[in-house]
Amino acid sequence: MRRFAMCNEAFGDTPVASVCREMKSLGYGGIEIAPFTLGPSPERKEIRAAIQDSGLEFVGLHWLMVSPPGLHLTTNDDALRQTSWQHLRDLIDLSGDLASGPSVMVLGSPKQRGTTPGTSREDATRRLRDGLADLAPHAKERDVIILLEALPPDQCDVVQTLGEAAAIVCEIDNPAIQTMFDTHNAARESEPHHVLIERYAPVIRHVHVNEMDGRYPGTGDYDFASVLGALDKIRYTGWISLEVFDFKPDPVTIARESIRHLL
Repeated sequence: MRRFAMCNEAFGDTPVASVCREMKSLGYGGIEIAPFTLGPSPERKEIRAAIQDSGLEFVGLHWLMVSPPGLHLTTNDDALRQTSWQHLRDLIDLSGDLASGPSVMVLGSPKQRGTTPGTSREDATRRLRDGLADLAPHAKERDVIILLEALPPDQCDVVQTLGEAAAIVCEIDNPAIQTMFDTHNAARESEPHHVLIERYAPVIRHVHVNEMDGRYPGTGDYDFASVLGALDKIRYTGWISLEVFDFKPDPVTIARESIRHLL
């Protein structure tokens, strides 16, 4: 059975409890949270209780490096790099504290992982891989899976294809480090998306859906049927999570019309 979730940032500063009730009423089973929407010191027990009371499941975190500002995972600046990786370590604990079972953390964050002046693409990729490998034991201990997201060239110059992400996952060889598929961010892939899903099925642990321009499903012409069919074919049991970048006309309409289109 397909499991649908939605990312909370479309709802802005609406309290998590209200967001959860709205999502549940519209047919979603899970909530994915952008940690910057929770503020610097989130009340973890309160948020976890709100999610559970609504009948939703906590799926995990995304947009991991937005706040605090200035973080960077692959910079030459050793102190800043260490601070940035510590931030991810702290988010592992946040995700583990909010979850009642396994959870995921989607590592996209193009501005916080791309090359910086004086850093080659190879250097940045190595630092990204080594940092993830260092975090893997702690993530595994907290039952959190970190998902290295492939990003297109117009967003980032490090890990630009699902194949590159999968290669790093295989190098690290720890179940706490996997990858995911995002319809929007696969725009520059050279092969059909359903083919990619079938090929990299062993390491895909999460799916984000949106139109290629970032709007909600059904407002464009993306072939969601072929992607959903591929997920069924590989017997995917993870979440299919709605993540939009255009919040118009309003979050309730986005949530309602998206799930109608995907069902």
